[in-house]
Amino acid sequence: MRITNLDNVRRTKVAGDDVFATFKQTPIGSADGAPNFSMRVFTLEPGGHTPYHSHPWEHENYVISGEGVITTAGGKERPIYSGDFALILPEEEHQFRNTSTTENLKFICLVPKEHE
Repeated sequence: MRITNLDNVRRTKVAGDDVFATFKQTPIGSADGAPNFSMRVFTLEPGGHTPYHSHPWEHENYVISGEGVITTAGGKERPIYSGDFALILPEEEHQFRNTSTTENLKFICLVPKEHE
């Protein structure tokens, strides 16, 4: 068993050409002996966004705080708010974006541990 507090988990800036003001923490992952899934927490500062991308695995998300949009195929924007859950299916194009000018968007992203 592992219990940790997010305040004690290393926070790293997400790098990439199409990423802005995005940070990642992995409170539970393969390094902890998780057999199947990794739990990551992303923090997007005001105006921040992840890359627009897709991949062959699903991931589940829970919005801890803030608000924003998930951009999907064709540029469709789906609003997300604190307390929302989102399922991203395999090969589904997506991008998370913080639409606030003052508050962070923070969400949990659960993926197969091979893709943490």
